[in-house]
Amino acid sequence: MPKLGQRGEIIMREITYSEAIREALRQEMKRDERVFLMGEDIGLFGGSFGVTRGLIDEFGKERVRDTPISEAAIAGAATGAAVAGMRPVAEIMFSDFTTIAMDQLVNQTAKIRYQFGGKARVPMVLRTPTGAGTGAAAQHSQTVYNWFVHVPGLIVVAPSTPRDAKGLLISAIRNDNPVLFFEHKLLYSFKGEVPEEEYTIPLGVGEVKREGKDVTVFATSIMVHKALKVAEELEEEGISVEVVDPRTLKPLDEEILIQSVRKTSRLVVVDEGPRSGGFAAEAVAVAVEGAFDYLDAPVQRVTAPDTPVPYSLPLEKAYIPDEGKIRAAIQRTLK
Repeated sequence: MPKLGQRGEIIMREITYSEAIREALRQEMKRDERVFLMGEDIGLFGGSFGVTRGLIDEFGKERVRDTPISEAAIAGAATGAAVAGMRPVAEIMFSDFTTIAMDQLVNQTAKIRYQFGGKARVPMVLRTPTGAGTGAAAQHSQTVYNWFVHVPGLIVVAPSTPRDAKGLLISAIRNDNPVLFFEHKLLYSFKGEVPEEEYTIPLGVGEVKREGKDVTVFATSIMVHKALKVAEELEEEGISVEVVDPRTLKPLDEEILIQSVRKTSRLVVVDEGPRSGGFAAEAVAVAVEGAFDYLDAPVQRVTAPDTPVPYSLPLEKAYIPDEGKIRAAIQRTLK
């Protein structure tokens, strides 16, 4: 039951994105003995970003399992355990390293339920930090979720807030299909209101983070916060910006995007991934297919360029989409 104040109102506390994920893991491990964690240094060390810190003390080494340094082994073992009836939550230290597990994830994990006619289920979650902004260079800073959006059989989630992270992770753990759960590194310390009790947020359902009428900004992951900041600034200039967060990238909530574009008649898509063949292009295609006759201006994309992520901090800053680029794109739709 939620905590209530003296007047019966629900008391909300603020916790970090990292704490929200840890709370979801703890609550699901208490609820279901089949849920266990596995990954490199997730036990005593608590993972590279400290998300699983303390869980080994509570649940022991059998349910918080440190693995060898092999992403292929992690993904393969998680897949096998899921097929055998467990509900593993695997962690890949950096999303860049999913490349090493690509054969397992794409050719095995994603296809098992289809190839067995639905008789085999793969209820596993693969959590992984993603994104640039930490000075970690080209092999530890990529935004790669669009690779997996392209693969039938996988669910892809990229929450932007602590509340979404907890509710979506609980839904992911309870789902009978493989879920890739992308957590932006710079969001781990971000605080927000999160209910203490268990709750779920449906996979495949987006959310309007801010109502507006002049232009839609469809933003993913950490870009949601940059879009919200720009929307607040432009409100003072008389421009009303609607910010929409898909939350789940596959399956995509196409209807929330189409309805918003039909309402505002303008669209800017913001995503940290590279421009060519990226998630932003998919969102644009959905909007054009469903709301072309409503558009009053060309759709704008704000993405990273088609280059590796630079190690140089000034170059990395220039690489990452920022508020200035979002504002400029919005202004182009209003000309």
